[in-house]
Amino acid sequence: MNNAIRDTRQNRLVEALSGPQPSTRLQAALAAGTYPDDTLVGALVERCGVEPDFFVRDMLTWALTRCSVTVTIPRLLAELTSPTPQARGQALHTLSKIGDRTVWSNVPSELLHDSDDDVARSAWRAAVVLVPDGERGSLAAGLAAEFGRGDEETRRSLSRALVALGESAVPLVVAARAVDDDAARDHAIATARLMDDPDSDFAAAVDHARRVLSLKDAPSAGTDADR
Repeated sequence: MNNAIRDTRQNRLVEALSGPQPSTRLQAALAAGTYPDDTLVGALVERCGVEPDFFVRDMLTWALTRCSVTVTIPRLLAELTSPTPQARGQALHTLSKIGDRTVWSNVPSELLHDSDDDVARSAWRAAVVLVPDGERGSLAAGLAAEFGRGDEETRRSLSRALVALGESAVPLVVAARAVDDDAARDHAIATARLMDDPDSDFAAAVDHARRVLSLKDAPSAGTDADR
């Protein structure tokens, strides 16, 4: 393919990536992955940060995994400090799909505690994939600091990340079961139940945790108050 034809194709594809119809953008992302071109990495990463459609974003990530890691990874790492939450989250997601654990030291640990729940969840999932074996304990400690955070989806995501860390996370989960914060303690007990039965439902694990706490806090029979 001569340069003129390639440039025309690139320009049309970049234009289609920001087209008004999701189907058009999806086809453009599919084409970018089917015929990977490292010169399109910048445009693909930029689109990840603003694309509103989940399926298109997923196809953009796939297209990026098809490009050279020497080009893609530095561009994704640069996105991790973007002021746009979606850009940070999608970059984390794509890094997890590439799965190159050598990037771990370049991923800011602050992302585990990002103020945006979507970004934090992406950081937790990516961290479990990318963390070196020798750093699993410190990652577990960072994740355990988030016990009690957010809505049910956020708590489920954190619990699943801790379950995936296995034995490295057990001491942190056990310790969190005794903290004073009710939400964090409830979350830790639910996580411990998931560790015992990873296939169990998170909502059921939460209900179990609440029953455990209610029984623990209930007055025992034969107290002075009952006499």
